[in-house]
Amino acid sequence: MMRNSSSNGLVNMNKRTLNLPEELIIQILLRLPVKSIVRFKCVCKSWLSLISDPHFAESNFKLAATTPTHKLLFIANSAPGTRSVDLDHDALSLNSSASTTVKLNFLQLPPSSYSSLGIVGSCRGFLLLHCNANIFLWNPSTGVHNQIPCSPIASNVHAYLYGFGYDPSQDDYLVVLASYERNTADLLKHLEFFSLRANVWKEIKDTHYMNAGFYWNGCDPRVGSLLNNAIHWVAFHHDTVVNHIIAFDLIERRVSEIPLPDDFEQEAINYELWVFRGLLSLWVHHEEDDTVNIWVMERYKVQSSWVITLVVSFSEIPTQYFSPICSTKSGDIVGTDGDKGLVKYNDKGQLLEHHSYDEYPYVSLTMYTESLLSLPVIGGRELAS
Repeated sequence: MMRNSSSNGLVNMNKRTLNLPEELIIQILLRLPVKSIVRFKCVCKSWLSLISDPHFAESNFKLAATTPTHKLLFIANSAPGTRSVDLDHDALSLNSSASTTVKLNFLQLPPSSYSSLGIVGSCRGFLLLHCNANIFLWNPSTGVHNQIPCSPIASNVHAYLYGFGYDPSQDDYLVVLASYERNTADLLKHLEFFSLRANVWKEIKDTHYMNAGFYWNGCDPRVGSLLNNAIHWVAFHHDTVVNHIIAFDLIERRVSEIPLPDDFEQEAINYELWVFRGLLSLWVHHEEDDTVNIWVMERYKVQSSWVITLVVSFSEIPTQYFSPICSTKSGDIVGTDGDKGLVKYNDKGQLLEHHSYDEYPYVSLTMYTESLLSLPVIGGRELAS
């Protein structure tokens, strides 16, 4: 059995001692899976100090960015548990070796409240959770979490566009909300963001987008797609009677508009933005021929660069529905069947797997990337873990 015997890299193997340079140990640890690194905090004090160092966590995240470990997180509609599945594993089953249980105990919710718990953002290993007007940030890999203070205007509005992202220029995380007042139907009137580093909500009042007749055309809150340091949503413009992409720049803290494809069917009912192969993408559901068209914007913010890159048929799926969530390292596309199942296609649009989760009915799911990262210190106090 191998075990570390001191803080300077001495390893005892059958009475033989190997002296590993500290730099070599660091490079080995940086390349291990996050789950293993977290366990290795218990090896010795020096490893605990090393792994807890924010610089180590950042180096690990940047190194893993080239081949990140993507996980799919399920939150069930009852207390028994939250589960995570490795998307790059061959099987999507929760009973496979790629599935693990993740503790969500810090919320301390009664079983009846799990049905109102939703995941409304994912960035750098952190998830944005929303439950009964409360907002939390949580790293499933490390357990680090924090509750976000309620917005000063939260009691008078309904939030329908959620966003969560990272501002690298300030090393800051932002929670973004677009909302409408209770007496203005679905007209979006407020755009605000919460800065973790400043620990304050700020409303952006000088943008004409919140006064230009934009509506959220749907029943459920819409989660923004994060790409190029910006959060993107599709919103309906009342005056022009067409949909547009609204983008919030996390660095500039301003709103801009990105055109949809010229051939986008404005009367489409089921559609959504996502990130596909590192590009801004739009999937559109076509019931008439049981297909989903996947558009990608090959050059960011250039309307003429929108192209249909893939057409996926869902005729073999019992629910006759498919909505993409993310893609794997191998290029496979994973999405939901509109009920309680997951579907996987290969990069040619061929059906690989359809797995139903009737035994584990979930209320929310999202893709996230494993990380050791912590949140900024707020108001001079460390965040819980």
